[in-house]
Amino acid sequence: MFAYSFLLSLCLFGATDAFAASDPLDRYNVVWDTPSKDHNGSMPIGNGEMGLNVWVEPNGDLVFLVARTDSWDENMRLCKIGRVRIKFTPPLTGDNFRQTLRLRQGEIEVAAGVGDSAVSARIWVDANRQVAHVDAWSQSNFQMQAAWESWRTEKRTLEKKEGHGIDSFPGPVVVYPDTIVGGQKNRIVCYHRNPVSPWKSTLEMQHLKPAIEIGSDPLLHRTFGAVVQGKGFVGVDDKTLKTRKPGKRFSLAIYTKTVTPATEAEWLAAIQRDIDKMKEIRPTKTLMKHRRWWNDFWNRSWVYVSGDAEAETITRGYMLQRWINACGGRGRYPIKFNGTIFTVNTVFDADYRQWGGCYWLQNTRLPYWSMLAAGDYDLMRPLFRMYREAMPLAKLRTQIYFGHEGAFFPETMSFWGTYNNGYCGWNWRTDGKPGDPIANPYIRFHYNGTLELLAMMLDYYAYTGDRDFLDSELLPFADECLLWWDEHWKRDAKGKLKMFPSYSLETFWNVTNPAPDVAGLQWDLDWLLSLSDDEIGADRRKHWAKLRGAVPNLPMREVDGKKALSPVEGKIPRGHNRENPELYAIFPFRIYGVGKPDLEMARRTFEIRRAKRNSGWCQDDIQAAWLGLAETAAKYVAGRAANKHRGSRFPAFWGPNSDWIPDQDHGANLLIALQSMLLQADEGKLLLLPAWPKKWNVNFKLHAPQKTIVEGTVRDGKLEKLKVTPQTRRKDIVILPVQ
Repeated sequence: MFAYSFLLSLCLFGATDAFAASDPLDRYNVVWDTPSKDHNGSMPIGNGEMGLNVWVEPNGDLVFLVARTDSWDENMRLCKIGRVRIKFTPPLTGDNFRQTLRLRQGEIEVAAGVGDSAVSARIWVDANRQVAHVDAWSQSNFQMQAAWESWRTEKRTLEKKEGHGIDSFPGPVVVYPDTIVGGQKNRIVCYHRNPVSPWKSTLEMQHLKPAIEIGSDPLLHRTFGAVVQGKGFVGVDDKTLKTRKPGKRFSLAIYTKTVTPATEAEWLAAIQRDIDKMKEIRPTKTLMKHRRWWNDFWNRSWVYVSGDAEAETITRGYMLQRWINACGGRGRYPIKFNGTIFTVNTVFDADYRQWGGCYWLQNTRLPYWSMLAAGDYDLMRPLFRMYREAMPLAKLRTQIYFGHEGAFFPETMSFWGTYNNGYCGWNWRTDGKPGDPIANPYIRFHYNGTLELLAMMLDYYAYTGDRDFLDSELLPFADECLLWWDEHWKRDAKGKLKMFPSYSLETFWNVTNPAPDVAGLQWDLDWLLSLSDDEIGADRRKHWAKLRGAVPNLPMREVDGKKALSPVEGKIPRGHNRENPELYAIFPFRIYGVGKPDLEMARRTFEIRRAKRNSGWCQDDIQAAWLGLAETAAKYVAGRAANKHRGSRFPAFWGPNSDWIPDQDHGANLLIALQSMLLQADEGKLLLLPAWPKKWNVNFKLHAPQKTIVEGTVRDGKLEKLKVTPQTRRKDIVILPVQ
């Protein structure tokens, strides 16, 4: 440990190559040898809560956008905090320019110049604190100037297209300006404070007025901002700092903070407390702990595919998507499927994102499924927390809308639990009444999300064995959500649930017993009933066993005289979206698959599926893997990994597809599919290589239920190395032949 600390202190200002060894991860560092034209050439970096989009412009300016997962404005848009522009003298341009994303260290390094006049800068967002650092050094004297830039400089009415969900709003929607705090000695202080909020009016419009008494406004006077300062920097004006005199080493820090609610004085006091705490820790120790976090993260799991150019592209996509997950996935709120915190000003300004600020659970879920096999359990917590905190509103809404107990969550939901206003329907304010169908036809009776979230929570418990999570989060969620499913539907003559009117995802409307809902109920209830009485209790077992007996069979159909899964019970109506709801019985509700009954029937269903795609949120890649279709899964994964956004320089900025840039569904499908090709874990068994092609070699480390870790190496179609931790799980391994 002493040697590591000593080396780290030596290279606080210097090349990180002091630690260089043979590291396969280094092969997937992103290296650029020219500056970027603009923000479309940015690299993402972050600590899970705070993130930067970093680029160097042709004139040598180092520029980055600053974001957080909790910077919600007065219109519930997840906004950037601002932009920082740093000018170097001499500039970061000319000969020997190099910008490198160092994955293992969690840093971006920029260098330019020749000989003793070369200047280098390291940009990193502390993995353990809400501060970003720019450390710069040279063998010769140089200078720096840092300026804060904002585009929210005056009160402005949003255009309708700027905010999804406000496009049918009956009146103007206003964005308010940021505040630059004057009189700050040798530092820049900027914040945005929401002077108004739609929270109360949204609850009133959606007939949830009683919620006002049990909740608090999450937007009103929410204040988010930054403080920029550094040793040796002095103020030029309220928005600009510069180095007092030329030097060979400088460090600039950008601290961020969100407080809800807060006055200017309260926010300033809160961020100052954070700054004071950080000053107590030596910079070398801070950097050491930062690098240790990232080293531990990369050592949790990995997948290195090799054998041809496609394999290299797949590995690069896998590693960089996992990087993006970690950079934006440990914050106060879940990952936004439509760009996470790394959107750039592609259309209107840096705050714009297609589909706006709400969470679509059908889209939000996909990054989180990938975190189980990766062992990234800490990244899953924000998703569970958001739904747990919205539970009181969900229960109240069920009582008001449907007149029974339990809880349901809208498919498209604000972070505090309400419908998107535009989707609910603005005419509800005057014409609607509780229980009326909402206006948006795509999610009107789309209820499947709670079942999938419960399935994910069950897997989380299976992987971690976290008993506190079971007792305090999973079971209370299961109680309320399954109660809704039990009480909401009538029974048919046989005592089975008759789920009508319902939706089979967004595709088939006003149907009976949609396949995803039936599969979800079967999967979740069977999972819960497999737990012991010590875990769930006798009363729950009795109630859930009765509900399980009321769940109908999965809908079936005949195609060319052969049985196949059907998306709905009875006649299939016209489709309204490009989805395959019947395949939800393969993933995420893994009723059919390798080593399970009726595999050929499930494969036949996959083959005749209505929509065939391997981009965006379409999960054909994953379902092919769970069916053991190695050739199809490999083809789809390779195509997905190569399909990045052409206008973005960073290799894992996918999209927009049906989401936005970077499309988190696209990258998440890549991760889940590749993991599922290597390892599938259900019913106590660990199926190894269930859909792995002979043409690719692989070295991997993945997680499985019962706190199990499986490491292996496949070369030339043969499993050369296998390590299972704990060893007692070795007996549960089933090695399947590569295809």
